[in-house]
Amino acid sequence: MALNATSPEHQMQIIAGTEGRKKGHKFEKTLTEHINELDNKLFYPVEGNTLHVFCGSPAEILLQYIANDRNVNVYDVKAWWLGGLATSGVGDALQDEEGNPITKCKSDVLLQITSSRGLETIGVSVKNCNKKTPTNDQMYFTTAKAFCYLLRTNGISVSSMGEQGMSMFCGDIGFRPLDIMTAQQLNCRNSDPNRFYWEELPCEAQQEWKEIFTVWQDYITMLLFQKAYKDDPYPPDYLLHQTVRYSDFEQCDIAVFSMEEIVAISKAYSGFELSPYVIRKGTYKNNNKIHYAPRFGFIQFQRGGQRQHPTQLQFNLKAGYFRKI
Repeated sequence: MALNATSPEHQMQIIAGTEGRKKGHKFEKTLTEHINELDNKLFYPVEGNTLHVFCGSPAEILLQYIANDRNVNVYDVKAWWLGGLATSGVGDALQDEEGNPITKCKSDVLLQITSSRGLETIGVSVKNCNKKTPTNDQMYFTTAKAFCYLLRTNGISVSSMGEQGMSMFCGDIGFRPLDIMTAQQLNCRNSDPNRFYWEELPCEAQQEWKEIFTVWQDYITMLLFQKAYKDDPYPPDYLLHQTVRYSDFEQCDIAVFSMEEIVAISKAYSGFELSPYVIRKGTYKNNNKIHYAPRFGFIQFQRGGQRQHPTQLQFNLKAGYFRKI
């Protein structure tokens, strides 16, 4: 559904977002095409190869990585592009195992590999960056209520106070400072009246979320990578990340991980923590108050703040995380 611009600045944001998605989809589609067009689809495990960052053909690197990770001989492979189905309605027509057409899938590229194990179906989540230097990459975009529902339906308890705290952080209607505070309190606060910052949440909510992200860090990280759509038939098994802009697809800088590897490496990098920051732009840029951004491993999350989806909860991968190993 197209967004209606409310200002010239908003129109430019919409255009930038659309162009970004197009570039991402182009990379996914090109990767799929290159896999299907490979002359040699034979890949054998190479001992002692523990690298995650490479330069070369993404198609060949991905398949070699899978052969190494699974310790299998790959004899043949067929690829489908699914990345544009949910966001743009474009992609390969494919059905799930029950014969239903796939319209949404967390895997951007789906592989059917014939290996020494037999026939395997493998999902790949594809991230991309078209800048000279690595940038934050969005991995999950939802609401406070939906995120709490995701955790609860996957066995993680979230109290009503915890959900209320996350709604305050996102600025959901009914949980904003302008809904709760008096005019005098708002004036003394001298900050965005549309949302609460993490350090302003009730102590009980802060403590609960700290415990949740500490105890369940690995599990939540995996959920963010693999879960986005209800009854997704093919959650991704691997992550392939175009790390910077490229001029030649066959000489592309990429990072590759199995989902188990990226989850473990992220946990080893850091546990739950709060990172201090000061607002540098916007209406309240002159307020030098220190705020705290929640982090766990390579993942940082924040209130979306975009004009079209201001209260969404946005989870991002830390810029250049693949260089922190």
